[in-house]
Amino acid sequence: MPFFILSILVQILCAVHCVRGGRNSLWLMVIIFLSLPGCAAYAFFEILPELAGRREVRAVKAAAVRRLDPERDVRAARDALDVTDTAANRTALGDALAETGAWADAVPHYREALAKTPGGDRTARLKLARAQLESGDAKAARDLLESLPESASGSENDRTALLLARSLEACGEAERAIACYADLGKRLPGGEAQCRQAALLIAAGRNDAAIAVLAEVAKLARRLGRVERAKAADMYDWAARTLAELRAAQSGR
Repeated sequence: MPFFILSILVQILCAVHCVRGGRNSLWLMVIIFLSLPGCAAYAFFEILPELAGRREVRAVKAAAVRRLDPERDVRAARDALDVTDTAANRTALGDALAETGAWADAVPHYREALAKTPGGDRTARLKLARAQLESGDAKAARDLLESLPESASGSENDRTALLLARSLEACGEAERAIACYADLGKRLPGGEAQCRQAALLIAAGRNDAAIAVLAEVAKLARRLGRVERAKAADMYDWAARTLAELRAAQSGR
């Protein structure tokens, strides 16, 4: 009996999907008269292709492919570069290497792409600066970021400023980095800027100021949905744990 009820429910769901989606009416006959085999055929030929076209599903598939074969995009980009050495192909190879975490290997390709771009493309320079920062050359990244012209996009300028703040931090310019993080924390979504600011404040012995910043991060985390919070779970967990430790130390004084 449970199996019979389940098969009826599956048929109903498939029939509703068929009618609402404006599918060929012949599918209704297949669903009704062939029961579960008909539903399976409908799912295979109609539902699965529809799901495969969704952005979320494409993103999951792409992530799975990268995990199973992380060098796939790198090989494809190298092959394209072997055929034609253009700025676009150099950038594509740099992007593919960066995606695998090979930032130092990406740097020369971004440089070559810039050399082939008249006037120097701002986006390409930004990519080079990030690759320099991630590969450990914070000074070069800072100098390049400070020379970038303003973008017409406010969000682009904020992303550039976040990279600059990280470069300043890595170069030991803590006060400039703290000021930059504090300014970005008012505009950027998420709590990355505030968490980085709090970590520098703690390192400087300014725990009271760090508590105030982390308290704001805690409020933000409570407002986030479960999915959004999960994307940066380690960061928000660190913020909550550190806030609790600082408050405990403060109350014990």
